Amino acid sequence: MGRTYLVEEGIGQYLTELSTKVKPYVTGLLIGQCSPQRDYVIRAVRTPPKEQQQEESVGPPRLASLDEEWITTHASQVSRMLPGGLLVLGVFMIATPELAKDGQNALRKLIFSVEKSLSKRRLWKPEEEEVSDRAALQICSATKKVVCRTYDVQDPKSSAKPAEWKYQSALTASWVALGCTVNVNIHIPLLATSPNHDLEKNTKNGLNRWSKQIEDSVFLINGQVKDEDTELLEGQKKSRGNTQPSTQFSDVKVLTQLCQGASARSTATVQVCSGSINLRGAVKCRAYIHSNKPKVKEAIQALKRDIINTLNDRCEILFEDLILNEGPQKKTFGREYHVLPQRLFVPVAGSSVMLSDYKFGDEATGEIQERFVEMLDQPVQAEDMHIAEDISTVDICPVADIPSDTQQAQLTKATLLLKLQQNMGLVVAAAVAVLASIFSFNYFSD
Repeated sequence: MGRTYLVEEGIGQYLTELSTKVKPYVTGLLIGQCSPQRDYVIRAVRTPPKEQQQEESVGPPRLASLDEEWITTHASQVSRMLPGGLLVLGVFMIATPELAKDGQNALRKLIFSVEKSLSKRRLWKPEEEEVSDRAALQICSATKKVVCRTYDVQDPKSSAKPAEWKYQSALTASWVALGCTVNVNIHIPLLATSPNHDLEKNTKNGLNRWSKQIEDSVFLINGQVKDEDTELLEGQKKSRGNTQPSTQFSDVKVLTQLCQGASARSTATVQVCSGSINLRGAVKCRAYIHSNKPKVKEAIQALKRDIINTLNDRCEILFEDLILNEGPQKKTFGREYHVLPQRLFVPVAGSSVMLSDYKFGDEATGEIQERFVEMLDQPVQAEDMHIAEDISTVDICPVADIPSDTQQAQLTKATLLLKLQQNMGLVVAAAVAVLASIFSFNYFSD
């Protein structure tokens, strides 16, 4: 027998309602959590319709008209709104009987396309023992018959395997939430050989190096270091018969190593740089884990990925906003100040889990509400939005080839600060980058 999917009971009603609106098919994403024993599906989200689809409805229905790029883009947007521990578990399709024959082939193609798109954005690699099966759910709009199969996304030649689809009430009522605040101080040099001063590419490379530090960090759960193979809820009493959302919250402290181990050789590297990017501040992170004897390793892994994802997502959103407002052809920037998006959380009805999003300072509440409806098919009340952070700013500051007295004073001050913050081996590389800098990218958050 294949994998078992435990599904929030309300999803059945949601899919039934969608099946009454099928013309001639509808696709969507399955959101949830993987575990070694079983998978949990807590949300199903239909693909937002495109405006031109109404005009293209003339002619016989066929799955060949599926807009793969539109569906994968939706998956990428939705993945940004998921806290640690949640991911896109698969795709679903509700189709008329005449399209049922080609449904599985279309779903298989979508599963691999979505996974390929999502994996490109990740700054972390899946563990070898990690579950790599993704669900393909097919529902007939006429008979309401449900067929669930899985494909191994790590195997391009993977064939379909049967899976069990079981509804359960109050699925996430007693899930565990983990939260932490991580202080960030990342210095990213822009090499002189870097073409067109590619800020986005260099930022990605810098975040990639930083993500490895997060992977190697020590995590204190409620002030304790716990063995990874022990149960997260060990010693805690489990409430029986509780169907109301009652989140068990664990406060986590992240201890980042200041230097490499004694066995590793550490040397300073001097590079010719045209500038630097600096990310500074604090980020609010959150992860959720199932309550079926979860291991400490699962919980820490979920939180690590949220830490890495949230900073990467903010940078992506910022660059997308700059391109949208200033055009992709702009390669150099004057002195500019930007407001970074704040992270906010929104509860899921009938669940202890909260979804996430990012809000720019000048973005109206109505725009956030519209995005939740479009991306997650979920109406959100303004009073339910919980902003986790204060306003953050970004300072993009070019420096002339020959610094002025004022600029020179600023650079000297920056160099002195770096000497106080970093060990002497790193100061050599950082000072060269700062003195030659064209861009300064500062990230502040309380």
